[in-house]
Amino acid sequence: MNELDQIQDWLTEVVDISRVFASQGEVAAYIPELLKAPHDTLGICIISPDGQTISAGDVDFELTLQSISKVFTLILALMDLGEAHVFSKVGKEPTGDDFNSMLKLELVEPGIPFNPLINAGAIVISALIQGQSPQHKSERILNFFRLISGNATLEVDEEVFMSEAAHAHRNRSLAYFLKDNGVLTDQDDVEEILEIYFRHCSIKVTCSDMARMALVLANEGVDPASGESLIPRRYVQIAKTFMITCGMYNASGEFAIGVGLPAKSGVSGGILTLVPGKYGIGIVGPALNSKGNSVAGVHLIELLSRRQKWSMF
Repeated sequence: MNELDQIQDWLTEVVDISRVFASQGEVAAYIPELLKAPHDTLGICIISPDGQTISAGDVDFELTLQSISKVFTLILALMDLGEAHVFSKVGKEPTGDDFNSMLKLELVEPGIPFNPLINAGAIVISALIQGQSPQHKSERILNFFRLISGNATLEVDEEVFMSEAAHAHRNRSLAYFLKDNGVLTDQDDVEEILEIYFRHCSIKVTCSDMARMALVLANEGVDPASGESLIPRRYVQIAKTFMITCGMYNASGEFAIGVGLPAKSGVSGGILTLVPGKYGIGIVGPALNSKGNSVAGVHLIELLSRRQKWSMF
C-alpha cells in the first residue's frame, strides 16, 4: 500500500475533524457574490505524478481562484518578459501587511509593490501580460490556466467578476496610486488592467483543477501526463519561493512553521499547495480567518503535513 492509499483510509475522518473549525471563520463579504458559499464547505484533492487521485469532502464545489491566480499570472509574465523586466516593476520581499494595503507604496522607496502576490503587485503583473488588447491578454491567461490544469473547459465566473468589479474601491485606489507613482505607465489604462486582474481572479475551478495546477509546480513545470515542459524550471523555482514567503498573506511565516509547504490561498477559500516532487493538492473551505485564509483548510493541511512529515524544513 502506497502513501496515498494509506491517506485515503483516514482522509474523510480528518476532513470531518477540520470542518468543525469553519465555525471560527467568516465567508468573505467584500465581494458580495462570494457570500453565497456555504460556511462549512470543506474538500481536498491530492494527485500524484502517476495520476493517482484521492479526495474527500466537498470536492465538487466550484470556487473562483481569486489570489491563487497570481502565482500563474506571475509565471506567464516571466515567460513573456523575463526576470529583469518583471522585477524592475515588483519586488521580491514579504510585506507583513494586509494583502490590500498601500502603506509601503508610499513609505518605502522606490514605491513599487513589495511582491507579486499582494494585490498591488498582482495588478502590476496583470499590466505586464502581453497581448494586442485587454481581451487578448485575458484570453491568453485563461488558455494558460487551462493548459496548466489540463481542463479545457475552465471559464470566468461572470457573476463573481461583475461583483468584484463593482466593489473594487481599494483595488482601484491601489491601481491609480501605482499610476501616479509611475509604476504603471502613461500607456497603461487603469480600468483595462483592472478588468484583466478581476477576470483572472474570477476563473472558476474545483479542488481537482487546483491539485493538477499544483502538480505541475511539484513536478518542476513538467506535465506528468505528457512529459511536456509547460513552465521553465527557473520560473517554477521563483513561484514556489514566493508561495513560501508570501503565499498565505501575512500569515506566511506561521504557515511555513506549521505546514512547511509552498502554498497560495484566495479569499474564496481555496488553498493550492504541493509536496515538491510528490503531490499537487487543492483545498476549498470558504470560511476565512482574519488574515484571509481558510480556517478549516489550514487546519486540514497542517494535520496532513505533520502526520506525513511533508514539511520542507
